[in-house]
Amino acid sequence: MDGYRRHPPPTGKEDRTDVDHDSDSTRSAVRLFLTRFGESDPERIADLFAENVDWMIVGDPAVVPWVRARSTRADVAAHFRELGENVAQADGSPAVDGVLADGRDAVVTGVLNATIRGTGLPFRTPFALRLTVEDGLLTRFHLYEDSLAVASAVRPAAAR
Repeated sequence: MDGYRRHPPPTGKEDRTDVDHDSDSTRSAVRLFLTRFGESDPERIADLFAENVDWMIVGDPAVVPWVRARSTRADVAAHFRELGENVAQADGSPAVDGVLADGRDAVVTGVLNATIRGTGLPFRTPFALRLTVEDGLLTRFHLYEDSLAVASAVRPAAAR
């Protein structure tokens, strides 16, 4: 996959103090991202990202236009702007089940309940968000969600 960076698996020989410190820093960066996501300010969200980002959200951009390829901080701001224009999140959503951090990598799991503004149709999707934090900035954003549920709410005929 173009732009995909593979991180080597841990060898078990790492200095655990460094890994724990990175995990704490990663958890802090993820918490800040989740806070800013809840504030719905695309520019402030994008400020948390590196200039170049390994970005992935699976889906059909012809049906769900905000899931297209992104690679820069400006693209990140555009994504969250388009997301806010098209999706109204339900109160208390997303509901985060957990944040797991290991060194610079983190996974956030939860459930998103929202409504597509253009159709008025609600959708619910469990999600897993894989993030990487380097030098205090998010460098990877991989979102795994029920893309069919989202597409079906955007364009109901897409589910057929």
